Amino acid sequence: MYDLSINNIINRITKVDAKIVGIQFPDGLKTHATNMAREIEDKTDAEVIISADACFGACDTPDAKLIEFTDLLIHFGHTPLPLKYKTPVMFVEAYSQIDVKDSLNKALNLLKNYNDIGLATTTQHLHLLEEISDFLKVNNKNVVVSKGQSTRLGQVLGCNFSSIKNLDVDAYLFIGSGNFHPLGIKLFTNAPVVIADPYMAEARLIDDFADRILRIRFARIVKAREAKKWGILVSSKEGQYRMNLARNIKKSLIDLGFEAFIIMMENISPDNLLPYSDIDSFVVTACPRIAIDDSNMYKKPLITPQELEIVLNKRDWENYQLDEINFIDNQ
Repeated sequence: MYDLSINNIINRITKVDAKIVGIQFPDGLKTHATNMAREIEDKTDAEVIISADACFGACDTPDAKLIEFTDLLIHFGHTPLPLKYKTPVMFVEAYSQIDVKDSLNKALNLLKNYNDIGLATTTQHLHLLEEISDFLKVNNKNVVVSKGQSTRLGQVLGCNFSSIKNLDVDAYLFIGSGNFHPLGIKLFTNAPVVIADPYMAEARLIDDFADRILRIRFARIVKAREAKKWGILVSSKEGQYRMNLARNIKKSLIDLGFEAFIIMMENISPDNLLPYSDIDSFVVTACPRIAIDDSNMYKKPLITPQELEIVLNKRDWENYQLDEINFIDNQ
């Protein structure tokens, strides 16, 4: 289902004469790990070490021990970010081979009342953008595709939606699975968003999902307004580390008379927060998806920096947006 570019991988390992190679996959591709390791070891002199940790993006390279131990890390499924990695990293974008035609035809019906269409997708389908654009043009649509900050043409990340902002379009078409990316497009643009999901062979609007998420977020914000003691969560992951933001948040809370503490960990999870039961509410400065996707897993309100602004009456609810990470400013 995915093109994992094995020939390019073998050539790179041979070229740099890597003796120990680390390989890292997101959860959806982990089933390819042992076959990939076997093929690399069969075709090169390298020894392969598989990272079994969760991997949520290019921001999330393996822990320091594996990085220190390897000559080359091969990271599958994501495009590179402007980060400083401690060992050479080869990014293999793992383009999906799934047929998108059925979902595109269904999406066309949902786009029938719109002429100017903004196109967006994730790494897995970037190679299809030209084909999809041509399909829309044949069906009398004007297609607009933009490049974002630290992203490629038409690409959105779970933490960066810069490619879809400020486009003069009537509606957006997102190619891919899941709801989080089209949710971000909806919240940043307030325009109609159609999802063409090739994995489900369907097309759908994001509106109902967006409404449900906003109701949940509003409830978390209302609950967080009762908090007197705050925890500000910082991830030690290279691409999610925002200590300056956390310190600014702490200062603003203390200035308003709250207690506030910065808590740093690699992976933010409900279990890791159990010892801090004395804290009333948490602000997460790490991956923006944590507060949204995992909301129901946390007993205490877990909110984003933008949601904290609403709590503190520094932002109106009508101006609600998802959190984003600026990788260039983050360096």
